[in-house]
This record gives sequence, C-alpha cells and structure tokens, in this order.
Amino acid sequence: MELEGLGTFLRTRRARITPAEVGVPEYGQRRVPGLRREELAQLAGVSPGYYTRLEQGQAGTASKQVLDALSQVLQLDPAETAHLHNLAQRPATTRLVRSRPERPHPRVLALLASLQESTPALVLGRRGDVLAWNRMGHALFAGHYPYDAPADPRRRPSIPRMYFLDPLSRDLYRNWAENARIHVAYLRLTAGRYPTDAHLAELIGELAIGSSDFARIWADGEVADCTVGTMHLQHPTVGALDVDYQVWLQPDSPGHRLEVYTPGDAPSADALRLLSST
Repeated sequence: MELEGLGTFLRTRRARITPAEVGVPEYGQRRVPGLRREELAQLAGVSPGYYTRLEQGQAGTASKQVLDALSQVLQLDPAETAHLHNLAQRPATTRLVRSRPERPHPRVLALLASLQESTPALVLGRRGDVLAWNRMGHALFAGHYPYDAPADPRRRPSIPRMYFLDPLSRDLYRNWAENARIHVAYLRLTAGRYPTDAHLAELIGELAIGSSDFARIWADGEVADCTVGTMHLQHPTVGALDVDYQVWLQPDSPGHRLEVYTPGDAPSADALRLLSST
C-alpha cells in the first residue's frame, strides 16, 4: 500500500478549514469545501503557483518557514505539524526497504524487569509489534497468545492486528471505537516518520483489506500521538476494569515504547490483584 504523501495531507487539511475560520470573505458559490489553493497560499505568504506545486509533489523540499506558515493557517496541532514536516522531507519517489527484525534494547528490558509483576507492561516496536511483556501485561491483554511469542520475530503479536483482525482482542475493549481511532491516528504519524518501511506499508495495506473499520478510519486522515490515555476493559477472567496507560519513550531505540498500565480506580486495582493471583 502506498503511504500518504504531502499533497494528500495538505488537501485534506485545506478542505476542513472554512473561509470564515481564517477571515476570508466568501463570494459566490464554492464548488469544494474548505479553502481554495490561492486563498491558502495568500494567507501563508507563498505564491499560488508554488503552493500548487507543493500539493502536486513538484516543488522539491519546502522550507521550515513555509511549513510552519501552512501549519498555522491550517490550524494544525503539534502532532499534525510534526507529520507535515515528516511528509515534506520524504523524497518524491520513495523506495521501500525491509529492515532487520527489531530488538528491544537491554536497558528497556532491564526497566521492564524492574517493574513489579503486579504492574502490566509491554515493550512495543515502531509498528506496534510486541517486543516484550511481563506476565501481567500478557495476562491482561493477550492471554490467548503464547507467552514466549515476542521472542520470535515471526510470531510476535501485533497490537494493530489484534485490534482490527482478532475478535477475541476486540471484545476485550469496552471503548474499542475510541481506542481504534487513536491507534489509526498514531499509525499514520508513524508512517510519516518511517516512509521507507516496507513492513509498515504492508501492515497498513493488510489492515485496510482485512478490516472495513480500519479502512474507514484511515480514510478520515486523522493524525495523533499516543502517550497517555484510559482503556475500559472487559476481561474474560476478572470482568470489567479500567486502566490508565502512559508511554515511556526510549532514547536508545527510537520508535520503541514502554507502555505501563495502572488501575484507574479501587475496583480495578482489586481486579488486577485477582488477575495476578491467578
């Protein structure tokens, strides 16, 4: 599957900004929603011809100043702005590359081991593959997978695949729709960071073909980072519980994330203790 380019991203963001939001007078009937190219170009301080070439992928590399000006007019949030800059650095013709299997850094594994077994935790690669987990992380999210699966790159569970292609995993989340949108938005941000990753492109294509929900959400074009949040679960063993997650980024291995889960309330803490004991 071909990953999103700069032109596509600019067009979708231009379409969602109304003239009234940026103080542009409206004259006559508009054939398309959002701003016209020439209106956006004027507000960003660039020529209409140059902006048109940007959308068509014919302008080469845009400067940081131009991208920041476009971001301001398009009212992009920090994650969308980062995605815009990532896409602008991508060559017009991108050759996909198959990288070696990801390996968790020893420091990350040491940090994971230092967490008490009562605290669920996962180490995720940049595509959402589970590189490691502790006993509680496995029991909470993937008890129907072999515990040793992350050690083998060919058998590693994939969080995106679990979310969209595994019915048992989908049934675990009471707020599945909310978390699904976050997962897709973060996957789009990741695709901008790693535009030559062949495995990532194949994963997105597989999900788009195998899940109509993924295809629909992906088409919305949302971009978001994913560092904190809440999951409302319906666990097959301990029932309903809420867990808050926070992400620790790993400077030794960019793109890897240590996700730690803590109970959201007293009943959820009791449920986790029960799960730990079983």
